Amino acid sequence: MAEKVAKSNVKIGQGAVVCAESDLQGDITIGAKTVVHPKATIIAEAGPIIIGDYNLIEEQSHIINKKVTDADGSTMCVMIIGNHNVFEVGSYVEALKIGDGNVLEAKCKLGRLTELTNGCIIGPMCEVNIQETLPENTVIYGSNCNRRVQNTGLAAGVSSQNFT
Repeated sequence: MAEKVAKSNVKIGQGAVVCAESDLQGDITIGAKTVVHPKATIIAEAGPIIIGDYNLIEEQSHIINKKVTDADGSTMCVMIIGNHNVFEVGSYVEALKIGDGNVLEAKCKLGRLTELTNGCIIGPMCEVNIQETLPENTVIYGSNCNRRVQNTGLAAGVSSQNFT
């Protein structure tokens, strides 16, 4: 455990709540009023992870900036997560860019090649790992990971939640 702490550089914003039972490794910045539940895992292996304000990261969620060697040999990548996002229980995320007001539901998987814009929902158990930028307000749902675009985004609804 002492080795993990020595290698970590975690900055926590004002009013954020980060449970001692969470696993934080690497260069991580957690924004104001963000909540990180026990047993959540955030690993900045390939580069820093910057998490915005008012995010909710629930139990057993994994946010990982995984080390991958590019064709030119470089491995440094910054993962940026916007504001007012919800990472539900057991969600697994490697995407390098996540906008604002997204909901990643229980046990979903979001791969490194996919970029979330704003107001998107990735349904429970859905997996997305193709190289694309999801349009705003995209909903991925069901056992076949069907897609649609909702008429109104979640950003307003999620932003009104007070996690602390």
